[in-house]
Amino acid sequence: MMKSTPANQKPSIIRYFLSSLLLSIPFLLIFFSLRNRTATTEQQPPGIRIRPGYASYDSYIQRQLNKTLNPKLRKIWTTRDWDRKIQVFAEFFHDLQKRNLLFNDSRSLCIGARVGQEVEALRRVGVSDSVGIDLVPYPPLVIKGDFHHQPFEDETFDFEFSNVFDHALYPHKFVGEIERTLKPGGVCVLHVALSRRSDKYSANDLFSVEPLVEMFKESEMIHSRKVDGFGLDTEVVFRKKNNNSAIQRS
Repeated sequence: MMKSTPANQKPSIIRYFLSSLLLSIPFLLIFFSLRNRTATTEQQPPGIRIRPGYASYDSYIQRQLNKTLNPKLRKIWTTRDWDRKIQVFAEFFHDLQKRNLLFNDSRSLCIGARVGQEVEALRRVGVSDSVGIDLVPYPPLVIKGDFHHQPFEDETFDFEFSNVFDHALYPHKFVGEIERTLKPGGVCVLHVALSRRSDKYSANDLFSVEPLVEMFKESEMIHSRKVDGFGLDTEVVFRKKNNNSAIQRS
């Protein structure tokens, strides 16, 4: 005859299972927390720190949109700051023209352009084939685009500019997309903050130029200098290597 299990053993088994489950919850929470944190910090070179606090990529995008769609900020960008920023950007770009890093026929992209002051500045110094990308479009200067996944074909641009590197949650993807869409021999200019921390919407903190040099796998740094660019203090210029040995402009 089969022996029957005493009835009083069943509650004991259930209690044991529930106790084990409750004890395992803290370990599961720690595991998933570490996994999520690693997803945004792995493979980052020394000298750059990814800010914590993003539960998902969607939450990161929403935080960026909170700034871009802020009606008070957009009004400031399109009125009080409009001419002032265009003038400063035009001076930056004119200096690049004098050093033969930017040309009137350069097909140019401004990354994270918001309302397009940088694009307008490029056009005013004679670089007419220019466009910007941002999460929120601002026609005709800025089209919709995520700088982690640029909406362009490979080797599209001769020149790319950005002053929002600090907003990249995945700096490797940010840089990788620049190198993907930049033509061989093309120039990328970044304005970054090294000596001060940027605003609350930033997703990373950069402490030296070296992490940028390491991330630009297909390019070489050709210039770095101090600037005063609306809270950003350093200009770093890269040129994408020309693997085909074509003659570069001099």
